[in-house]
Amino acid sequence: MIRRLILGALLSASLSACQTAQQPSVPVEAAADDYAAWYIGSMPDKPFDVPLVDRRRMDAKYAKQTVTYEGPEKPGSIVVDIDERMLYLVQPDRTAIRYGVGVGKQGFSWKGMASVGRKGVWPAWSPTKTMVGIKPDLPRFREAGLDNPLGARALYLYQDGRDILFRIHGTNEPWSIGEQVSSGCVRMLNEDIVDLYERVPVGATVYVKRNGRYRV
Repeated sequence: MIRRLILGALLSASLSACQTAQQPSVPVEAAADDYAAWYIGSMPDKPFDVPLVDRRRMDAKYAKQTVTYEGPEKPGSIVVDIDERMLYLVQPDRTAIRYGVGVGKQGFSWKGMASVGRKGVWPAWSPTKTMVGIKPDLPRFREAGLDNPLGARALYLYQDGRDILFRIHGTNEPWSIGEQVSSGCVRMLNEDIVDLYERVPVGATVYVKRNGRYRV
C-alpha cells in the first residue's frame, strides 16, 4: 500500500521551487517499479506517515552518521557545505551529526549566515515571485502531503527577523541527495529532516558554506 501511495504522489507532483530545477535523474515516464523501488516502508507520523528510503540505492557516505568535527562553529549550529553536499549539526564533543543533502544548482545556490526563524511540520508550500517568473506554470499553492516540495518538515531561515525564503526541508526525490539540482534550497531525505527537526530549536544558527566560506 505505501508503495502505491508514494508512486501516486510522485507521479502527480509537478517540479517546483525548492524542488528539482530541471528534470530529475529518474524520468517521469519511467516504469512504476523504478519509483517504488526507492522505498521500503514507512515511519509513523502525523498527519502522514513518512516514506522510508531504501538506502542501499544511495552512496553510503550520505547516510546519517556521527563524524569528527573540528570547525569553529558552536555546538547546536547547523553547517551546510554546498561543495560536499553535507549538512553538519555540531555537537559539544568535537563531533557532528552529518547528513547527506541536495543543494541548489549553479546560479541558484545561496551562502551566508542565518538562523532558524520558524519550523514547519508537513508544511504547505507556495512558490516565490522569482520562481513564478522563471516558471509561470507553477501552482501557486500546494497543501501538505507526500507530493509537497517541502516534504515532511521544513526549517525556515531568517536574517534580522526577515524570512529570506531559503529552506532546509524534506524531499520526495531521494535520488537527488548528493546532487546540485534544486532551485536553491537544501533538501534532505524526509526521515533525516524529521530527525534534524527534533534536534534543532528555533533560533539555531545556520552557516551555508561554498568554497569553504560562508561570508558573502
